[in-house]
Amino acid sequence: MLVALLVLKNAFRHKLRTTLTMVGIVVAITAFGLLRTIVDAWYAGANASSSARLVTRSSVSLVFPLPLTYAQKIRQVPGVQAVSWMNWFGGVYITERNFFPQFAVDAASFLDLYPEFILEPEARKAFLLDRQGAIVGRKLADQFGWKVGDQIPLRGTIYPGTWTFNLRGIYDGADKGTDLSQMFFHWDLLNESIKKLYPRRGDQTGLFVVQLKDPQEAAEVSEAIDAMFKNSLAETLSETEKAFQLSFVAMTEAILVAIQAVSFVVIVIIMAVMANTMAMTARERGAEYATLKTLGFSNGFVALLIFGESLGIALIGGLAGIALTFPVAHAFAEAMGTLFPIFFVSEETVAMQLGAAMLVGVAAAALPAWNTARVRIVDGLRSIG
Repeated sequence: MLVALLVLKNAFRHKLRTTLTMVGIVVAITAFGLLRTIVDAWYAGANASSSARLVTRSSVSLVFPLPLTYAQKIRQVPGVQAVSWMNWFGGVYITERNFFPQFAVDAASFLDLYPEFILEPEARKAFLLDRQGAIVGRKLADQFGWKVGDQIPLRGTIYPGTWTFNLRGIYDGADKGTDLSQMFFHWDLLNESIKKLYPRRGDQTGLFVVQLKDPQEAAEVSEAIDAMFKNSLAETLSETEKAFQLSFVAMTEAILVAIQAVSFVVIVIIMAVMANTMAMTARERGAEYATLKTLGFSNGFVALLIFGESLGIALIGGLAGIALTFPVAHAFAEAMGTLFPIFFVSEETVAMQLGAAMLVGVAAAALPAWNTARVRIVDGLRSIG
């Protein structure tokens, strides 16, 4: 207890220097946490994906549709439990700045395949019965102030015209990793309109979602589905839902690498600043440490004082930085809107922040503690503190 009080008193002997060092650590740990959270948000879709679902799309590109008749053929593949399908819509709500994902889905089969979307039974029934019905995630509804019963007009970009949907339900997530910023409506409505405008483009969909009986058979089932449509006019590429999501992440991999590099550079910089602070502290107190040795205290005790002071400063600044990360991350998520649909500070990020703070404290004190412990008493007493 006395040692802890001595360490605390020493840490704040130079209040301005200690305060500035702590502020630097707070900024560094907060920045580190925010950058790591951004990286986590980039991978959120892949991390939240199910190992029991496959995605089957055109082997050429996502922009090429597949015939709806493929659904029945895919159902007959051994290991397939259920099949649904969906289309990207790409409509605009009021202005292009209000971007959010919209999908035309086969409502009944889609909801069965995605149990992580929690929808009230009454809302589910209303959605299934209303041809123009739609459901949206809680985050999206809160962002635009929508409530059940509202009409949502979207200006089509891929599919021309103004499309008006009746909001029949707001879904929640089974866990905090569920995307609550999407909108889903009936694929049949979209298909009927396409048939009227472009008859040859009717009865086609962007991709199929395949539910597996056994997730361990994902590779075998994928190969069987793709082999079935090999050499056809619309060959397929089947992959796990996670692999499908990661294909989008790969498009911006250079950005992710840069963000991760910056997050670690921030820690290295504050480590250097902290090391300089501890070196100055040890040099100023050379005579004091020599006096302690004269009184019988060991070299290890002197080194412990330096390590304790460094760790104390680093942990206080680190804990403050961790606490500050949460409001900063919340403000950042609000500013980004639906760009990062899943954005929260994870337990892993907090653990990394705490570990980084401790690493800074230990690394910064290592050399000063080593040098001070090795200094002879007579040389230490000659120093001016």
